[in-house]
Amino acid sequence: MTIRPRRSIILTRLACLGLSLACGMVNAADVLVFAASSLKPALDTILETPAARALGNISVSYAATSQLARQIDHAAPASLFISADPDWMDHVEKGGHVVAGTRSNLLGNAIVLIAPAASPLELAIKPGFDLAGALGTDGRLAIGEPASVPAGRYARAALVSLGVWTQVEDRIVPALHVRAALNFVVRNEAPLGIVYRSDAVSENRVRVVGTFAASTHPSIVYPVALLRGGDNKASRELLALLRSTQALTIFTRFGFEEPAP
Repeated sequence: MTIRPRRSIILTRLACLGLSLACGMVNAADVLVFAASSLKPALDTILETPAARALGNISVSYAATSQLARQIDHAAPASLFISADPDWMDHVEKGGHVVAGTRSNLLGNAIVLIAPAASPLELAIKPGFDLAGALGTDGRLAIGEPASVPAGRYARAALVSLGVWTQVEDRIVPALHVRAALNFVVRNEAPLGIVYRSDAVSENRVRVVGTFAASTHPSIVYPVALLRGGDNKASRELLALLRSTQALTIFTRFGFEEPAP
């Protein structure tokens, strides 16, 4: 007979309890939404409206789009997926997870250069602008991880387009998601960051130094789709609500916009 140490037994029981609680939380929710982290302030507001509350229990998991897509690959029990770029939605759709005919472009956005609210920095965003100089001697630029996080990819594309990426590529603070990049600037751990306009609108501890022209990076599009594992009446009604004029009004207030045609 194999006797396991008491510590091992306790840890095993705790793990089982955690799994049971997680499963209970999923089962208790009518709709589980996987949403890019940049959507949190706006989407939380929408879900507090009477129209959303009438749909039943709705829970949201916010994270980097790449992380959410990989969780969907591993059969996470999500009902809706709102991605911060088309590529990761393409990935999920190619994996067979999207309900046919439910995908659409929900929102657009812009990327902006931000600094702490008290910063006096003035800097015009144009080809060859002195971004490295604006960072100072030791300062770093906070952006989403440029290999996988959509906001980081947009930021890198804009800086390459403007001819300044080589100035700062070794001075990047690569964040797990765009809200983490925002928080580096909020906490004064980075003098500058590149985030979505919607992130800057929702945080009064930063200010926008400048906006990157849409021509400097691929169009910012947030696709939404119903997932096969959560296709039910409540999730379809929520999808319709998110596409409504009422929801767009709230999204716009938080810095989003209608997607480009």
